[in-house]
Amino acid sequence: MLDYIIVGSGLAGIAFSEIALQNNKSIIVINDDSQNSSKIAGGLYNPVILKRFSEVWQASSQLELMSEFYSRLESKLGVKLDYKLPLLRKFHSVEEQNNWFTASDKPNLSKFLSTKLITSKINAIDSPFNFGEVLHSGYLDTALLLDAYKEFLKSNDLLLNETFDYSLLDREEDFITYKNLKTKNIVFAEGFGMLSNPFFSKLPLDGTKGELLLIKAPQLNLEIIVKSAVFIIPVGNDLYKVGATYNWEDKTNIPTEAAKNELVSQLKELIQCDFEIIEHYAGVRPTVKDRRPLVGTHPMFANIHVLNGLGTRGVMLAPAMATSLFNLIENNVPLDPMIDIKRIKNFVSSFYQKQ
Repeated sequence: MLDYIIVGSGLAGIAFSEIALQNNKSIIVINDDSQNSSKIAGGLYNPVILKRFSEVWQASSQLELMSEFYSRLESKLGVKLDYKLPLLRKFHSVEEQNNWFTASDKPNLSKFLSTKLITSKINAIDSPFNFGEVLHSGYLDTALLLDAYKEFLKSNDLLLNETFDYSLLDREEDFITYKNLKTKNIVFAEGFGMLSNPFFSKLPLDGTKGELLLIKAPQLNLEIIVKSAVFIIPVGNDLYKVGATYNWEDKTNIPTEAAKNELVSQLKELIQCDFEIIEHYAGVRPTVKDRRPLVGTHPMFANIHVLNGLGTRGVMLAPAMATSLFNLIENNVPLDPMIDIKRIKNFVSSFYQKQ
């Protein structure tokens, strides 16, 4: 009998799979590649919400766990994933400068916001009001991680590349069967695909479509991340990721001309050099209106679990949220109420009404 079936192999599914394996648990991952938000993500991580100069929720603990987690994955998979790069926030006014310095005086932000203005010229980017530097930032090569981890799973016969059929899941008192598999627990880490899951479709997942560009700009010559209306992330060989848009209505993975034009317009306002669009990506992020993940155990079925809603900060959140869920299942350690699906007061009642 397996310890876990894990449905989904985006950032959330990989994080839970790896933590289970590190704890000597047996797993099978089922994935059909229908959700691509992790693969096309910018992969940017930083501990500060730069629009409001406020700390990301539990940033310090997430960063610490994240750094160790991805370092172990790099060693295991033999690939470079985590690129720790400075992030410069372009200021647009003296008021923004003042807000930055006010924020940097706060105890919870002082370790993340440098108090020294970056006044030097940044290649092809004019900034009369200079830049502020965010510390402990960088990006994760999410596409490489997903591909490399999928190969690891395949080579160890731990992957079923197919669409999960909920109608074939049967529950017994102490285990679950799915086709010819028997498992103690099943974890659904399906991203936006959760809306088709009869066990968790009533949870308030509100997907947000994001689009980004991969550009080539030989004259830009950046080795740092720059954030203004868009972010620019250097990924090597004169290539840069540029993003991202937010669309709360369109729930498809199809790139749009409108989003491309929006990104190009914002990019032209930021950089003064030529560039070529190499790729245009789109995906639906699994976001939640209260901006907290959806983690926990089904209220009726003790061996059916969910790990979802990581939104735009999946790189930072995935290791911490997967660890929390694993500790809940294996060690009965209560979840933080901020992430526990029990906070969704109408979830249980709506599920019972559905029955």
